[in-house]
This record gives sequence, structure tokens and C-alpha cells, in this order.
Amino acid sequence: MTRSEENYLKAIYHLGSSQNKAVATNAIARQMDTKPSSVTDMIKRLSEKGLVNYRKYQGVTLTQNGRNAALGIIRKHRLWEVFLVEKLNFSWDEVHEMAEQLEHIKSEQLIDRLDEHLGFPKFDPHGDPIPSKSGVFKKSNKRLLTEVPLDTEGICVGVKDSSAAFLKFLDKNNIALGDKIVVREREEFDGSLFIEIDENKMHISNQIASNLYIQLEVL
Repeated sequence: MTRSEENYLKAIYHLGSSQNKAVATNAIARQMDTKPSSVTDMIKRLSEKGLVNYRKYQGVTLTQNGRNAALGIIRKHRLWEVFLVEKLNFSWDEVHEMAEQLEHIKSEQLIDRLDEHLGFPKFDPHGDPIPSKSGVFKKSNKRLLTEVPLDTEGICVGVKDSSAAFLKFLDKNNIALGDKIVVREREEFDGSLFIEIDENKMHISNQIASNLYIQLEVL
């Protein structure tokens, strides 16, 4: 596959979620920042290769081969992010663009060795699960911070928004994966939260809370 074809498969996988829901070509065009006509041409190519199913007005889904290919790309991306953070000391807001380039390396032997060298990690630096070579994810009992009841403690295990701007914001405010977070108050007016992080009190907006995942531990 070409790099462009791999990027399309990954985009369709993310848009369709793990349930492999049908994805509209317009949604793919927005995700890929391209014209719908270009998406249609690519979908035809991927369909001819047996990687997607497409029916007019019903959207696009991945075939099993397409899903396997997408998971392989995601696995490589997230393993490279772990390597860049843990071994080369990049910060978590720097690694996405680098991993976007490295994920297209074809050598399966290299990726298997990388996985072994890193100790077979289950999650990347942003808390996203890393598929195994067979495409299996480790499930996590995580919820967005906006969805948890008051006086509930949890561990910060991931972010929904992995943009550099949001990750830099979290660093600036000393919010990191592994932090214990307790929701103490919720403002009815704007949905903002008063929380405690390792006993330090903080007020965060609804936008921030809606992009933080925690694994629950009911007090």
C-alpha cells in the first residue's frame, strides 16, 4: 500500500470506531482535508484491493483485511510514540507528527523487535491502547471526567484531544497521566469542575474535563 492508502484506512477506522460503523465520504474528506471527489477515487482503489466496502449513500466500512491493516498502522504509530518518549526523552506533545512518519515503515521484524524492546507496552504516552500484533486491545474502564459523579476518585489514564496545544496546556497546569483526580464540585451554569489532583485543588473548564479520561475508583 501507498502512504496515502494507509492514511485513508487509519482515518476510516477512527471515524467508524471499533464497531466499524459506516463512514460517509464527506466525513472522510473533512478528516483528510481533501475534496470528496478525491475520496471517491481513493475508495474505489481501496475497494479493488479488498480493503473497504462501499455502497453509494450508505458509506464506507473496512473489510477484515482493511481493519487488520489499519490496526497494524495504529500499532506502529503508538509504539513509536512510546519509543520517542521513553527512550529519546521527547515530550508527549512532540511525538505525534514524528510517529505519523515512522508508522509507514514496512518492516514487521523491526516493529516486533521494537515492541519487545519496549516491554510490550499496552498504552501509548497519551493513554491510547496499543493493539497487539494480532489486533487485540487491552480494555480500560475509562470515562471522561465530565461523566463521573461527585466525590469520585480516579486515575488520569488518557486524553481525548492529543493536540500539541492541549498537551502543553496540561503540562503547564501540572496535569499528567497517572495523577489521582477527585471531582468535588460541578458548576450548573457552565459545567466547569472543581477538582483535586494529589490533594491540590483546581478549577477546570468543561472543555478541559471533556478531554480527560480517568479510570474510576469509587471512594
